[in-house]
Amino acid sequence: SKLTSLGQLEMTWRSRVHFHPLLVRVLHKSRLRYYGKPEKKLDMPYQAYFEVADGSGMMSMVLWNSLCPEWYNSMKVGTVLLLEQYAIKTSYPFKTQPTPGDSQMKRFATIEISLNVRDPPTKISIIPEEMVKPEWGLPEVKYRFITRSELDGLPNNHSCDVIGLVTFVGRAERARKREHGEDFWLYRWAHAIDGTSDQPFILEIFATSQPDVFEHIHPMTYLVCTQMRVVRDFTENPSSTIYLTTSNESQIFVTGWHKGQPYTKDTKVKNFIQWTKTQSEADQMKKTVIGGYYPFPRPPNNFLKY
Repeated sequence: SKLTSLGQLEMTWRSRVHFHPLLVRVLHKSRLRYYGKPEKKLDMPYQAYFEVADGSGMMSMVLWNSLCPEWYNSMKVGTVLLLEQYAIKTSYPFKTQPTPGDSQMKRFATIEISLNVRDPPTKISIIPEEMVKPEWGLPEVKYRFITRSELDGLPNNHSCDVIGLVTFVGRAERARKREHGEDFWLYRWAHAIDGTSDQPFILEIFATSQPDVFEHIHPMTYLVCTQMRVVRDFTENPSSTIYLTTSNESQIFVTGWHKGQPYTKDTKVKNFIQWTKTQSEADQMKKTVIGGYYPFPRPPNNFLKY
């Protein structure tokens, strides 16, 4: 059928009601958001953002309400979608923005694709990877993997992807979203090593929309975390309190979930796998720790400083 591109949509969307089908690849995926309130009677008040791209650039796509439980888990990073009967809206200005792996990619930030059950009822098709043709010109998923030795030189809030061998994982902890609210964030601390430094990655991993993976972070698994943000505490010794925290678009993967993921082609991921082959499993097992209370960033050594 006659296709359109994201670039053409941006130029012509005001003058049309019906749009030609779109062929796009998912590059980023946000966590699922629940926006239900007691006074509003919505059956499935869910929303999820995706960043999708074709040869002309990248645009946000929003999945609404009952389409979320139906499609959210199937739309992975790297998935190719054929979209028909979608709506175009001006984009929501306050949403988070992932850092694209390809800094040259054009971003269409004024509008977003809206996928609904009605007005109009969107038709979504997933194109299997083996049927994707090179002439469609869809971009590949690109990453920004860093090694542990590179981390100390990165600025606060820098976005990156990491892979490492888990040596410590803490218990799940809760933090209030707002001071007197009843909602909590669930998170856990983990350490992962990649052989490039004596220090591990210190990772603050919030439960994203992947509970199956979050609960299976164990010592000795290969952990991949994407779209992590660098956090530096400059008040104390800056090198001792650098850690990474998840963002709204972070995806986590552990051993058993890596097969077929786009990052398996990345050079730094391949280098890490080569390094793990040189390690003795028994030696690493002796250094692993699980559970317990993990105060971080650590309090000062004496009460006067505290």
